[in-house]
Amino acid sequence: MGSGFPLTGLRSVEIATPDLAAAAEFYTQVWGLREAARDATQVWLRASGTDPYVLRLTRGATVGVLSVTFRAAEGTDLAALRAQMIAAGGTAEGDIGALVDLGGGTGFALRDPSGRRYRVVQGDARASRLGDGDGAMPDRLAHVNINTRDLAADIAFFEQGLGFRLSDRSKMMGFLCTNSDHHAVVLAIAGVDTLNHVAFNHPDWESVMRASGRMCDAGFGIGWGPGRHGPGDNVFLYFVDPFGMVVEHTAEVLQVDDSYRPGGPEDWTWPAGRSDQWGIAPPKTDACKSAQLAVAFL
Repeated sequence: MGSGFPLTGLRSVEIATPDLAAAAEFYTQVWGLREAARDATQVWLRASGTDPYVLRLTRGATVGVLSVTFRAAEGTDLAALRAQMIAAGGTAEGDIGALVDLGGGTGFALRDPSGRRYRVVQGDARASRLGDGDGAMPDRLAHVNINTRDLAADIAFFEQGLGFRLSDRSKMMGFLCTNSDHHAVVLAIAGVDTLNHVAFNHPDWESVMRASGRMCDAGFGIGWGPGRHGPGDNVFLYFVDPFGMVVEHTAEVLQVDDSYRPGGPEDWTWPAGRSDQWGIAPPKTDACKSAQLAVAFL
């Protein structure tokens, strides 16, 4: 898409976990992230790109999403954006100010009409790029997929509140962009307002396969994939982490601009027995389907 988005992309996701040490070990030793910092109750994990971190683990009583953080463009008026999000149905949590978090920056937090917590950060410090010695390290977050009981209302909140644009609409999902990636947020119709999954971007499909092979070597079965999605055109493999959260290795998301025509449900149908473009992805496992509904926003 062209310029004009108030947000430049998805920066990080903040997760609570009852076993901080085990979660940090999994995400560094198996999933492929690297530790950026830690204190007594939190571990910040980074990818190979310039985000100070992409995943923050915080010790908590249960697994859940503490927040999803987006980065604001340099010229975005944070006060105006915050007011716009409140007008769209959000509820403010505190004021605009310095974020006490790795990377710092200025920002704010609020909750959407369903109680999910989103943060916006501007001017956070960037990290130096890392080398990827084994060719299987994510370089950034790709998207978050969020379950919703009211797809139209949540699409409206992202469009009217955060300035996203709808890039495609399938029978069960709405895909929203805030830069040239086909989507940074996916909204999936469900009976709950929970997290569906978090997707980690790779520079190419070879990195996706190597990272997924590392998961299989560690005894984690594939939840869905390999395959290539319809909307977004990205290669995917889904897994369930040791704590019940669905995570995706993905690459090659479609790049869109102002000439892209958003499709509707009639544009995204598969022949019987298919669940991806290639027709090679087996059915999603029951464990993966259950986990895609189970992780709450705290």
